[in-house]
Amino acid sequence: MNGRTIGSTAGRTVGAGIRGLIYMIIGTVVIGLVITLATAAHVWAYARQDDRAGADTILVLGAAQYNGTPSQWFAARLDHAVELYEEGVSSHITTIGGKLEGDAYTEAEAGAIYLRDKGVPDEAITEVNEGMDTLGSAEAFAPVAEDNGWERVLVVTDPNHSLRATNMVGDQGVDAHASPTRQGPAVSSRKEQLDAIIHETGGLLYYRATEEGGGDYTVDES
Repeated sequence: MNGRTIGSTAGRTVGAGIRGLIYMIIGTVVIGLVITLATAAHVWAYARQDDRAGADTILVLGAAQYNGTPSQWFAARLDHAVELYEEGVSSHITTIGGKLEGDAYTEAEAGAIYLRDKGVPDEAITEVNEGMDTLGSAEAFAPVAEDNGWERVLVVTDPNHSLRATNMVGDQGVDAHASPTRQGPAVSSRKEQLDAIIHETGGLLYYRATEEGGGDYTVDES
């Protein structure tokens, strides 16, 4: 075997290695794209589910509040919970969410005040004054549900947040189902909904990958 043959063989080996690497990169990108698109489609489809079967409690995930007054985003969730309550879907509503440093009220307290103003009696409301993000709220709710013997829970949040939120609550051992809002800023425009789908897709993929992440979708809740 002469030098030219050795060089040719080495060149083919290197070329094959480079092609293999390129194919692997392309394959990884394609698989990642398929998974991302499938997840986005799941987020979109789940946002349109509305489970109104009976539940032991309606869990309203907190959002911004201003000195005890819920933001438009939060109020839309609370209004939907009142609708479900009045329809007899559940005789109980749970508000959840903590507070930032300097706040006078927790999100749960602000939500409970709003519900009372809408005619929901005190005995039909439970406040869970913990949780500054979806995962934290899910973790805070689980022991409360266990203590109260709640088995089937209806999660109320924004439509495109519904899949991730219900997954997180369900992952705490709660039988969680979804009835997302149908009004308010979260559904005010196609751009708002598209932005939410994009963010929630990333958040859900991250949560599934880490089983502990999936940072919340930050919005202007004024």
